[in-house]
Amino acid sequence: MTDAISRLRSPRPGDSLGTREDRPFWASRNVKIFASLIISIAIVQGMSKGGKLPSDEFARRRAVLLNELRELNAIAVIHSAAQVERNNGVDHPYRQESNFYYLTGWVYPDAVLVLSPKEDESKEAEATLFVPERDIKRELWTGPRPGVSEAGQLPEINESIAYKNFFDYLPKLIEPYERLVISCGGDRDFENQIRHSLEGSYHHPQIVQEANSLIKSMRLFKSDFEITAIERAIDITGASLLETLPKIPDLKYEYEVQAEIEYGFKKRGVERFGFPSIVGSGKNATFLHYEDNKGALSSGELILMDIGAEWDYYSADITRTVPVSGRFSSEQAKIYQLVLDAQMAVIQSIRPGVAFKETNRIAIEVITNGLVDLGLLSGDPATLIAERKYKKFFMHGTSHWLGLDVHDVGGYLDDSGEKHKFKAGMVITVEPGIYIQEAADIDPKWWNIGVRIEDDVLITDEGHRILSAEIPKTIAEIEAIMNP
Repeated sequence: MTDAISRLRSPRPGDSLGTREDRPFWASRNVKIFASLIISIAIVQGMSKGGKLPSDEFARRRAVLLNELRELNAIAVIHSAAQVERNNGVDHPYRQESNFYYLTGWVYPDAVLVLSPKEDESKEAEATLFVPERDIKRELWTGPRPGVSEAGQLPEINESIAYKNFFDYLPKLIEPYERLVISCGGDRDFENQIRHSLEGSYHHPQIVQEANSLIKSMRLFKSDFEITAIERAIDITGASLLETLPKIPDLKYEYEVQAEIEYGFKKRGVERFGFPSIVGSGKNATFLHYEDNKGALSSGELILMDIGAEWDYYSADITRTVPVSGRFSSEQAKIYQLVLDAQMAVIQSIRPGVAFKETNRIAIEVITNGLVDLGLLSGDPATLIAERKYKKFFMHGTSHWLGLDVHDVGGYLDDSGEKHKFKAGMVITVEPGIYIQEAADIDPKWWNIGVRIEDDVLITDEGHRILSAEIPKTIAEIEAIMNP
């Protein structure tokens, strides 16, 4: 990725930024002055809501993808996420599709990015953005929305065109290419229109490829700007959590804990969360993705909080498990320390060249040995691992990629089909856990202890950096914070 980025070119003198947008009939001088002010505000605040990533960051990404498309004799058509209705007259809060955002920074619906590599890059448009024209009447409801003119001002967007005209342009756009690389953004209407348009076209690419197959390898490596955004999301998550911990002994329900944490997110400027918060106490802490968050808190229980703010579309993913009373019981402390030992063993192993799957192998080994020592498993640890007996207590993977999506793209195999090995610029989570539910063959003293500890880790040239290292997690640190 570093080599690819170094090949990116700067904007060329004379590049066309041609736009197509009808002049509105109401465009008197005074209204135009007011509209210009509104447009300026929209460009500053709206191109990437809450976003601080520079717009040329998106141009560099498009240039990398264009180079790949050129080698494939392919054109890329990337659609925005669909606006989804929640119920009558009310939409779900809009969140742009991650690949579309990654390539454009555009955060509004009904948009298409077309990347069409040309033989003469200096004379023909290679990056075209189709977006809705501005609608002043609608903006009375929504507030200012950038349109075709603003899209044309984005770095290295050579041409911006009204979204309603996309299918008029499509046949001519795709005709020269052997391959179509496409993402419909989950918009079924657009997907159906594309299919119908291709079926009715005499000249169209013979190979259709999902865009994510190319983009996922780009997204796997984080730039300095992306790392900064992830760190900001983590810092907000950590600060909100630390404010909440001393309050927990006085709270009565899981949703009160959730409210305290999410208030911390919001007051620090977070527009949305990376995922629905998981706040489970007692038995609820033994369910991996429990999201009801309605249970009553009991002073003898643990509470597991899996939370993450989102900043500039990049997500944190942090889990901490603490005693509701502020003090761990003997059994809770033993399980907690075992999970922490497993996590730290994994983190210490992370460096370039280590296989992704190694994180899970190490965690399984530490946890299985520990469970034998505690009497929760019986037998030879190697045999127990081979027979997967540990899955009764530790049934999920230890790591996943982190970025624009909390479970970010990348998969388990690299572009050559080999299992991933860590390289500098990748970001992962490390989150082993132990979950003990009520069972006849388990001593009741262990029942309903659920512990997961999760941190976010950047692979560096030298080894790794724990991005969430400032969020306390030892038993002594947690008890000190909860008993000021």
